[in-house]
Amino acid sequence: MSDTFSPADVAKHASVDDGLYIIIDDSVYSMASFVDEHPGGAKILKRVGGKDASKQFWKYHNESVLKKYAPKLKVGTVKDAAKL
Repeated sequence: MSDTFSPADVAKHASVDDGLYIIIDDSVYSMASFVDEHPGGAKILKRVGGKDASKQFWKYHNESVLKKYAPKLKVGTVKDAAKL
């Protein structure tokens, strides 16, 4: 989990086949293994694959969701704060 990604690196993982990475705040999460379990449906995660999903995430979730899933899904951090 100590990997560091640029926003361009994350963008290369925009589909389930590529790992389906998303950015939430300054952390990178691999959602490929979670996409079918997501209560809101797979389509929502696929739509934000490879992008900064912070705004969408915080609109529907609270910090407890991150605390619950981060140990399983977090793969690293973003090295620059630039938005995709």
